Amino acid sequence: MSQSSAPLTAADSGGYDAHAVQTKWQDRWAKADPFRAGDDTDTRPRKYVLAMFPYPSGDLHMGHAENYLYSDIVARSWRHRGYNVLNPIGWDSFGLPAENAAIQRGANPVTWTYENIAQQRESLKDYGVSFDWSRVLHTSDPEYYRWNQWLFQKLYERGLAYRKESPVNWCPNDQTVLANEQVVDGHCERCGAEVVKKKLTQWYFRITDYADRLLDDLNQLEGFWPQKVIQMQRNWIGRSVGADIDFEIEGREGAVTVFSTRPDTLHGATFFVVAPDSDLAAELAAGSSADVQARFKKYLEGVQRESEIERQSTDRPKTGVFLERYAINPVNGERLPVWAADYVLADYGHGAVMAVPAHDQRDLDFARAFDLPVKVVVDTTAPITGAIPVIEVDDDGVPIDPGAGDGSLDDLDPARTGIALTGEGRMINSGSLDGLSKRNAIARVIEQLEAAGKGHASKSFRLRDWLISRQRYWGTPIPMLHGDDGTIIPVPDEQLPVLLPSVEGLDLKPKGTSPLGGATEWVNTTDPATGAPMHRDHDTMDTFVDSSWYFLRYLSPKDAGEAFSSREADKWGPVDFYIGGVEHAILHLLYARFITKALFDMGLVDFTEPFSSLINQGMVILGGSKMSKSKGNLVLFQEELDAHGADALRVALAFAGPVEDDKDWDDVSTTGATKFLARALRVAHDVTSDPDVVWKDGDPALRRVTHRLLADAPALVEQTKFNVVVARLMELVNATRKTIDTGAGPADPAVREAAEVVAMVLDLFAPHTAEEMWEVLGYEPFVGLVTWRQADPMLLVEESVTAVVQIDGKVRATLEVPARIDGPALEALARSDARVLKSLGDREIVRAIVRPPKVVSFSTR
Repeated sequence: MSQSSAPLTAADSGGYDAHAVQTKWQDRWAKADPFRAGDDTDTRPRKYVLAMFPYPSGDLHMGHAENYLYSDIVARSWRHRGYNVLNPIGWDSFGLPAENAAIQRGANPVTWTYENIAQQRESLKDYGVSFDWSRVLHTSDPEYYRWNQWLFQKLYERGLAYRKESPVNWCPNDQTVLANEQVVDGHCERCGAEVVKKKLTQWYFRITDYADRLLDDLNQLEGFWPQKVIQMQRNWIGRSVGADIDFEIEGREGAVTVFSTRPDTLHGATFFVVAPDSDLAAELAAGSSADVQARFKKYLEGVQRESEIERQSTDRPKTGVFLERYAINPVNGERLPVWAADYVLADYGHGAVMAVPAHDQRDLDFARAFDLPVKVVVDTTAPITGAIPVIEVDDDGVPIDPGAGDGSLDDLDPARTGIALTGEGRMINSGSLDGLSKRNAIARVIEQLEAAGKGHASKSFRLRDWLISRQRYWGTPIPMLHGDDGTIIPVPDEQLPVLLPSVEGLDLKPKGTSPLGGATEWVNTTDPATGAPMHRDHDTMDTFVDSSWYFLRYLSPKDAGEAFSSREADKWGPVDFYIGGVEHAILHLLYARFITKALFDMGLVDFTEPFSSLINQGMVILGGSKMSKSKGNLVLFQEELDAHGADALRVALAFAGPVEDDKDWDDVSTTGATKFLARALRVAHDVTSDPDVVWKDGDPALRRVTHRLLADAPALVEQTKFNVVVARLMELVNATRKTIDTGAGPADPAVREAAEVVAMVLDLFAPHTAEEMWEVLGYEPFVGLVTWRQADPMLLVEESVTAVVQIDGKVRATLEVPARIDGPALEALARSDARVLKSLGDREIVRAIVRPPKVVSFSTR
C-alpha cells in the first residue's frame, strides 16, 4: 500500500492540524491578495513564471499537482530574492474534449466547461499556489477569442493566412481535420482513431515562411530548453538542402519541378514517380488510355485508405501504376517512365520525385518490384581524397568485369544485392561530373541547371503549413465572409468578435461538416460594404491558436482595446520560466514560436522567442503505469487534498525525485511529509528568544547549517533541484531540534535564526505551514513576501570535512580532516589510518589519486 494512502491522526502528527492551518491562511490570502504582480510603481526587477494552463476536462489530476507546484516553487523563490513576479493562471477552455463530453452527456459544452473551470479553480486555491488571480483568462470567453480573430486578420493581411484545397488528415471518429502534428503513428492524438486522407478546402497559417528562422533560432535556446525538445523541433522542421529541378513531361505544357537533396545523381535517374493523390497524377492519368485511367482510379481509392505512416514504411511491398507518360531528364535528355506510387507523398517537396534506384533504397525496392533499370553513378569504393581510380562501365553504368569477390563495385551492384549504394564516393557515368566527390558534383550540377534555366539551388522542409480549420462547434469562429461568387472578405475589425451562436437547436454530433452550418440565422449575413448577401465561414479554429499567444494576454487580460499591451510585453516578456509536459514539445511550442516571430515582424513585441527557459516535468504514475480513467488507476487530486492537506502533498511531490523524472505514486509519502511539517511547526513553538535577539551569540554549528542552506537554496531552485532543497530543510529542522534538546535549549539565538530560515524556505513547498511558523515566531504576515537574508560568508567556511578513502574502488575508511588540508598531508593520513592498513594487508599500493580535501583512492596489487 502507498505510504500516502491514509491520513495521520492528530496524535500521529503531534497536534498539527493541516486543514485548520490551510483554511486560516487561505482566508487571509483571499483578503490581502499578496501575490498580485506589482504595477509600474514597483521598481523591483521583473520575473515572469508560467505553467502551461489546464484544460477543464474534469478536476485536476496529479500531473497538474506537479506542474503547478514546480512553477509555484520558482515564483515564491523569486519573490524571496527581491523580484516583482508575475505568476498567472487561466484555462484552455475551447476544444474537442469538451464538445465530445457534452455530446456524450447530452449537455451544453458551455455549461460543462465552466462548471469544470469552477471546480479546478477551487482545487488550485486549496493547493495554495501563489497565482495572481486578478489576471485569470478563459480562451472560450468572447473577450479572449475576439483577439484570436484579430490575430487571424493580421496574419491574413500579411499573406500568412490563406485558404486552399488539398488532401488533409481526417479523423473519422471526431469528424474533423487534423494538423500533421496531431497525427501520432497514423492515429488521432485525441481519440486514437486511424486517420485517413480527405480532400477539403481549408484555412492554413503559412508557418513554412518561418521555417528557417524556427530552425536557426533553436540555437538561442541551447542550454535553456531540454535538448530532447530542441532535437524534436529540429527533426519536425526537417530542413533539407538540395535543388529544384525542372522536368518536362511529354505531351504536357509547363515543367514539373522536383526537389532533390542529391542532384548529383541526376544521370542515374531511370524513372519518375508522382504521388497518386496529387493533382499532377490525376492530370497525367487523365491523358492516358482508358485502361490506365481505370487502374489508376482503383489504385487511388486504396491509397486514400492508407495512413502516411503506412505509406512511408520501408518493409511493405512497393506498389504503383505506370501512367504511360514520360518525363525528360534535363541533363541528358533520357525518357523516364512516369509512375504513380504511394511511397511518394503529395505534400513533400512538389509531390513528385526523380527515382535513382542505385542510390536510394525505396527507389531500388520499387525498381526491383517492377523490373526497372538500375544505373550506378556513384562509385562508393573510390576514395574521396587522393588518386581517382579509373573504372570502365558499360552503357548502363555497370562496371565491366572489375573482378568478382574482391570488394569491387561489382560485388555491390544494387540490381543484384538489393542494397542501394548511399555512401560517399566518386561520380561515374555522369558526363562532366565524372571523378568529382558528392559535394563538388552537387555544386557543379546546380551550376549547369541554373545556366540552362532548368533548376536552381533550393531547400525543402518536413514542416507543413499549419492547418487551422476545424469542423466543430466549440472553438473560435473563423472571421471570414463568403459570397456566392467565390468572393472571400474578412469581417471588419469593428464587428469583432464574431460570437458563437447559441448551441440550442444545433446538432453537435460529428458528421463531417461544422455544426455551425446549421445555425441559419447566424450563417446568413451581408457584405458590410455593399449589403450583398454573404455567409459566415462554418469552421472554427484549431485550439492551438488559442494557446499560441495566451502568455501575452496575461499581461493585460482585461484590456478591451488591444490583444495585449506591447508596452507590458516589453517589460515582462519573454517568459523567464515555462514548465509543462514534453507531449507539447512539437505542437504548442512550435506554434507559439511562430506566432511570436510573426508578432515581432509586426512590431508588436521586441523578442523572437516566447519562452527563455523551458522545463518538462515527469509524469506521476501508479504501479509503474501511466494513470488513466480507462485503467481505473487514478489518484484523485481533490481526494488527496482532503485526506492530507495541500502542504503535505506539495512537500511529498517535491521530495519524490528530480523534476524531469517520472514519480510512482507508491513511492510518494504524504505521511512522512506530514510528520516533517509537524516537527517544523513544533520547532517554531519551542523558540523562546525574542525576535530582536543577537544571532551571532548562538550555537556556531547550527548557524553553519542554517547559513549553508541560505547560501545554496537559490542556486538549487534555479537548477530545479527541489528535492535537494527539501532534504536540506529536513536536515536543518533536525539540527535545530538537536540544539533545542541537547544544546543551549530553545532560548539559543541560533535556534530562532534557524526556525526563521526554515519558515522562509519552507514557504516554497508548504506555504500554509510556513505562514503559521512565521506568525508563531512573532512576525506580521506574510512570510511569502519576505526577502531572504544573505548568508554570512564566515559561516560558510568549513572548519573540517569528511574525506573518503577508497582501496581498489571500495570505501574502506572516512577521515575528519581540516578543510584546507593539502594533498601530501591527506595522503599521509590515509596511509597511516589503522582501518586502511588492515584493509591493505599484504597488498602493495601502486597508485594513489588524491583530491583534497575529500578523496583518496588507492590502487593495489
